[in-house]
Amino acid sequence: MKFPCKKLLPPLIFILSCLSVLRLLKLAITSSDPSSQAAALLSSLQRECSSPSECSKIQSNAANATLLSPKEFMLLSDLVTRKTPCNLLVFGFQPQYVDLSSINAGGITLFLEDNHYMISNFEAGSNQTRIYKVKYGVPAKKAYKLLKHARENPTCSPSINLLQQSTCKLALRDLPQQVYELKWDVIVVDGPIGDSPEALGRMSTIYTASMLARATARNMTNVMVHDVHRTIEKWFSWEFLCEENLVSAKGKLWNFRISSDQSNSTRFCSSKTVHIQWAGPVFDVMSQRNTTLLKVCNLFDPL
Repeated sequence: MKFPCKKLLPPLIFILSCLSVLRLLKLAITSSDPSSQAAALLSSLQRECSSPSECSKIQSNAANATLLSPKEFMLLSDLVTRKTPCNLLVFGFQPQYVDLSSINAGGITLFLEDNHYMISNFEAGSNQTRIYKVKYGVPAKKAYKLLKHARENPTCSPSINLLQQSTCKLALRDLPQQVYELKWDVIVVDGPIGDSPEALGRMSTIYTASMLARATARNMTNVMVHDVHRTIEKWFSWEFLCEENLVSAKGKLWNFRISSDQSNSTRFCSSKTVHIQWAGPVFDVMSQRNTTLLKVCNLFDPL
């Protein structure tokens, strides 16, 4: 018995519409209440800690960690959905990020987290999802000295291909081997916590994400940086990911698109002048063809 195509078309459209609605509902549910997800994770972590001091530290870190807002998570999840299956690398770990590995079905998802208690109760839902305990080791107060080092040393330029052998102080050389071997479609920088001068800062993760993106053999890599309302995240994003590569933003989340042909350059960004100003610490970052001037006021670690 044969059915005319015209009769099959309306039911097919109805089914596809229902599937789209269900997907949107799932995203809304998973991102609408991040505080409850954080509370559930905190509760499980506190059961694992061995002393009151450890429990207090865990609670402090969890409270200071800034979750993605629903709109920010939607921007990220929509990008991963469009690129699925893809290679997704995340510096940092939050409960809501678990959903990214589900969205990236058939792809590879790697999480790099420095807090053991944040990942002790994580269970990968796929053989293609991994979470690694890593060490960063540089406090946020060293940001200016590290940027000065990067600007004065050719070993930190984007033309350096072997990141593991780099002598640049910003390069993360001891990450899992898979991080250096894979070509990444999406890289998210949301760690380490970087919420105080003494806390581990995101200087190295932003720089390393930029280098990994430029080393890819694919056409484009998206690098998304969270907490760009903070000094270091904004400052280092402009320096190594560049204003001209910023393609979208929601709230405190920026999305940069880096092309592989930028890896042959000796400069990360164009030679145009960029001025950055905001409340609190104030920066005027001026990049000229033959000279570079950085004026920093009220930074964590002044000269």
